[in-house]
Amino acid sequence: MNWLPEDADRFDDYDETAAKVRPPKRGSKPRTKNRPAHDDSIEARVITVDRGRYLTLADEGTPEEREIITKRARELSRTPIVTGDLVDIVGDTTGGDGTLARIVRVVPRTTVLRRSADDSDTVERMIVANADRMLIVVAAANPEPRQRLVDRYMVAAFDAGILPILCVTKTDLADPTEFLAHFHGLHVPVVTSRSDDPPLAELAELLVGHTTVAVGHSGVGKSTLVNALIPSAQRAVGVVNDVTGRGRHTSSSTASFRFPGGGWLIDTPGVRSFGLGHVRPESVLAAFTDLAAIAEDCPRGCNHRDDDCAMVEAIAADALGPEGAARLDSVQRLILSLDSVA
Repeated sequence: MNWLPEDADRFDDYDETAAKVRPPKRGSKPRTKNRPAHDDSIEARVITVDRGRYLTLADEGTPEEREIITKRARELSRTPIVTGDLVDIVGDTTGGDGTLARIVRVVPRTTVLRRSADDSDTVERMIVANADRMLIVVAAANPEPRQRLVDRYMVAAFDAGILPILCVTKTDLADPTEFLAHFHGLHVPVVTSRSDDPPLAELAELLVGHTTVAVGHSGVGKSTLVNALIPSAQRAVGVVNDVTGRGRHTSSSTASFRFPGGGWLIDTPGVRSFGLGHVRPESVLAAFTDLAAIAEDCPRGCNHRDDDCAMVEAIAADALGPEGAARLDSVQRLILSLDSVA
């Protein structure tokens, strides 16, 4: 029906106050950027993450030390929280049965270990926070050592500012000398281990007082090594498939264990790939300060492999000696690993 001018007089007596106003939705409040200060919060360490619940440790190292189950506060819905994080919690922090506290803040992290889902994925996923050492566990045989996977662990460690430590297990099954030759130029600690005689004292000297994240391919004996270092860990162990030569995933979650003598050892699930879509080659080169200083004279867009590379020229002139050549070879291999991601 069309509206006509003569119909206008019908609205002269219209009273707007008679219009029905829909009441606001129950519980709706105007949003505000003013968040509670949570001055009553206490600091705790995240030691395990499991399906939206975080097992934390408060008052660490004191007689009041206790484990507290927590959940993420609503204002942190988009903030990742991982094992190793230091957090501020509020609510019922007694740690009693049936209690649940809330994480309201994440303390600024010193380091973050990241990975991407695969080589083409540039979205980084946080694995562990505040670790300063990475224990890379690889088997000399059964399963065969995978150099490229170890390279990727090294890249991730250098990018995060974490010191990598290479531990080769099952040396009674094969000689790891040829495999270890690939890493001579990296200046990283190397520990070898027989199946029946893990080097507990040597590892303890490297790990005590530090927060260490243990990583490794499935089946290399990582969980067995963790149990030897920390008997109370009781991590599940598995065997290698005789047909495929692959290990079965036994650790399904990341968990922290207090190291005897001080420090923490964080065990992670075994993986068969480690994406580096988030890492830039500059992060790798920065770990080699002597070569990084020379690389400042490299031409724009240098891939650090051609003859016009300043580092290649320095090695050709024997400016850094045989050790420098080994270090350059390691840098080139690590950067080449990243080039395969691009």
